[in-house]
This record gives sequence, structure tokens and C-alpha cells, in this order.
Amino acid sequence: MARRYFGRAVGIFGALTLIAGLTSCGSGDAGDTGTVTFRIWSDDAVAAAYEASFEEFTKQNPDITVQVNQVPWVNYWDKLRADLSGGGGDDIFWVNAPNFSNYADNGSLVDISETLPDAVSGFEETAVQQYTRNDSLWGVPQLIDGGKALYYNKKLVADAGVDLENLTWDPANVAADTFLPALRKLTVDSAGRTADQPGFDASQVAQYGFNSAYDFDAILGNFIGSNGGLYQDDGKYVFGSNQKAVEAVEYAVGLVNDSKVAPSAADTNDNSDFSVNQFLQGKLAVLESGAYNLAKIDEGADFEWGLAPIPAGPAGRIPVTNSVIAAANAKSGNDESVQKVLAWISSTQGSTALGASGSLIPAVTGAQQSYFDYWDGKGVDASLFPKAVQEGVLKNDPVPGAQAATADIDSAFKDIFAGRAESIPEALEAAQDAANDQVSG
Repeated sequence: MARRYFGRAVGIFGALTLIAGLTSCGSGDAGDTGTVTFRIWSDDAVAAAYEASFEEFTKQNPDITVQVNQVPWVNYWDKLRADLSGGGGDDIFWVNAPNFSNYADNGSLVDISETLPDAVSGFEETAVQQYTRNDSLWGVPQLIDGGKALYYNKKLVADAGVDLENLTWDPANVAADTFLPALRKLTVDSAGRTADQPGFDASQVAQYGFNSAYDFDAILGNFIGSNGGLYQDDGKYVFGSNQKAVEAVEYAVGLVNDSKVAPSAADTNDNSDFSVNQFLQGKLAVLESGAYNLAKIDEGADFEWGLAPIPAGPAGRIPVTNSVIAAANAKSGNDESVQKVLAWISSTQGSTALGASGSLIPAVTGAQQSYFDYWDGKGVDASLFPKAVQEGVLKNDPVPGAQAATADIDSAFKDIFAGRAESIPEALEAAQDAANDQVSG
């Protein structure tokens, strides 16, 4: 789910099922001041939330209608690029972090800091930081994923006698690592032996402790941040030259290939749903993920489950966080109506519908209570996700042109998690250098 809603601020995508349909797809009519077109990539539930919001907007502004256009993720960016370069495109459109900098730099977006200066203080600060470039905010923050958390099977964790609340990990200090010992207790072979017991058979694991895998948003980026590392900095990739990042990757890979407390990369590299499905089947004790999986787990789990903080690394709990903005087309020609819509989606009233279904967390802070209320009604304290960023978040300065390097970076990390790299540090440095050559070429 992270892929579709948030993409990835550092250019590697998380897990998501792609939508297959195209609803009312098309470019906006810049000359029609009575209709504002609003483009998203999403599913029907999110589109319905927007439509409910815009229905109320039109009641208050009867001369303006907002048309929500859905475009499949698989060709969203190609279509947006073609539309904008041709002087068209919808009046307002969703943008994620890997893509916004190029549009901001080439003058395609409206400067929200100038258009709605009084609204900025009402947005989630992490989203404002993520989409501020050259001291300007280039869109209205709409959705956030907060930080990350540990979903856990209450029975499996209780049976192992593990307390998840205050776990720590440290790649340089085994004595300070309480996370790996806990995962060993939670990993069980077909004979009932745990990974910390003699005779444990790693080739016959019936229950894994944790979902370490190549999933940057949900897992790997959190390890890098919590070790004090950087993935990218100053417009370049640094994951191979930053020692703390290298240590974090080695630790996460070691959980899979050395300690055998996480599923094989043969299962997870090309199946983004594998771990969450294993969790729902009772074969995985702890799943590190974001708020985007709350609904799926709530609907699919037939056991009691809970939420706990991610383990603290040497730098604390420093997760990846992502968000989505609604950016205004600088060439719309529908400025007055567009500005009214931007002001509406910047407001608590305009954004409350986005959280009311419990699917996604609104980036307008005054509207977030609708999301928390939904989950409170189900006995879940979803506030853990936005609270998870209180110690800080992984630095996500954009790398211009990051999409050009995404496929090769993905391939390199998949090889590393699959154990095909003779030296992880050397493989990371080679992948980093190749990626920087691609984005600068």
C-alpha cells in the first residue's frame, strides 16, 4: 500500500496492489472556471471521500464543481509528465516526494507559501518539511503515513514471554541488543524448537519472529534512521558511503540470512504481500509496517493483535515517514476557482472525510481526529503512528531524477537480501555510485 499512496521519498517503492481501472481520466479544461479537475491515484474509497468533501464544498460555493479523476498508478507519472509538458493537465493533482522536486524546479507548481500562507501552520510538520524546496511549500499536504509500528500476534508473543515495548538493537554492541534475542524466542521450527534452543532447524521454520526484508518504507529505512544513518543527502545517494547506513543494512540482512528469524528473500523480494499474509495466517509473530496496513489487518486477522513501538537503535526510534500533496497546476488558467479548492482541502472541514473511513491519516492536523475516532471505535489506538515520529524521522532530501535509478537500486538491494553479494559494503557502494551517475547523467 505504501507504493500507491506515498511512493518513496528516496526513490525505492514499498508494497501496494496497483489499481486496474481508470475513472473519468482526462486533462482539466483550463477555460472552464465552473469546474476544477482534481487528479489522484487511489482506490474507490479515497475517491469517494474526496467526492463527499467536494459535495459540501459545492454547497458552499455553488458556482464551482470539483471533478475527481483517477489514474492508475502504473501510468500515473508518464501521463502527468506528458500532460504538463504539453501545457495541459488537471487543475490540481497528487504528487509524492520522489517526483515533486522536478515539477517545482521547472515552474509547474503553484507556491502554496504565497497562495495560502495562513494555512501552512495547520499542516503536519513532517509533510511541510518534505515538500518545502527553496523556502517554498509546493502543494497542500493531504495524507501522511506517520511513523511505523510493530503489529504483533498477542498469543504468540505472550507464549514466548517477550515484552515488545522497550526493545533495542545495536549493530556495534551485542550486549545492548534485546531485539534479536526476542526474535529468536519468537522463531519456531516444525518441531517446536525456538531459534535460541539447541537443535533448532532453520530449514524447517513454522513461525518466523519478524519480517525483515527489502521494504524501505516499512523496515529498512527505519533501521538506517535509527542507527543515525543517511540514505541520501544533498541531492545524492549516500547509502554506500555512510557507515551507519551500511551497518543498518547489514543488520537487517543478517536477520534473514544469518539469524534466520525472518523469511527468505526468495519469498519477500518479489512478493510485497508475503509478510503481511504470513502474519494474518499466524506464521509471523511481529510485522513492522505502517498505518496503511491497519484496515487489512483489522479485517483479516482472526486472532488478537496489538501495536508496539519499533525497536530503538543507537540513535533512537527514527522511522521513515512519507506524505502526499495536492499540487496546483501553474498553467491551469483557472486560478480563482483553484485557489478556493486549495483553501478548502487545507481546512479541517475539507479534509475530515479523508480520515473518517480509517484508511489514511489526513495531513491537515485538525482533521486527524476523524481517523483516530474511527479506530478508537474498533479498540485500536492509531495515534501510535503519528507519535512514532516524535524522536525524529529519516532525512529525506529529494534526489532530482531519482526515478531513473529506481530499478537498478531495487535490483541491487534484492541481490543483497538474497545473499548474492560477496560483500555488502562493496555492493552498496557500487549501487550508490551507479545510481548517482544515472540521476546526474
